[in-house]
Amino acid sequence: MPQPSTGHRIFVVDDDPVISSTLATILSLHGYHATPYTSPLEALQAARTEAPDLLISDVVMPRLSGVDLAIQMQEHHPACKVLLFSGQAATTDLLQDTHSGGHDFELLQKPAHPAEILKKIRSMIQRTLVPPMDDCVAEPSVGPQS
Repeated sequence: MPQPSTGHRIFVVDDDPVISSTLATILSLHGYHATPYTSPLEALQAARTEAPDLLISDVVMPRLSGVDLAIQMQEHHPACKVLLFSGQAATTDLLQDTHSGGHDFELLQKPAHPAEILKKIRSMIQRTLVPPMDDCVAEPSVGPQS
């Protein structure tokens, strides 16, 4: 049974159409506005008219890597969160390079169970909704003081 819409727009990019469409379907069933893409260039083109809240992308793809896609997506849409996934161990080193370059991308190893992906997405979205403690201002209390 489909969940109520969360309103969050997610682009799912993988050059394997089975993976991109299956993951987009699972996310849609959980209330997300998920759109599958098999080409990172198509996802960039679509982002010109509809900014995603979250980009989920495979790392290793022809013509444009998921890391390069993520960097370009955040250049145009800085609020877009990025979740990369890969089945290759060397991806961890690549992700370290992006962190040192000032990018904060999350990584999941393939294969990932849908429940694990959903948990990660909820966590990433929750972090954007909850301000850091430094940004919170305590309100004065009203009523009798004890």
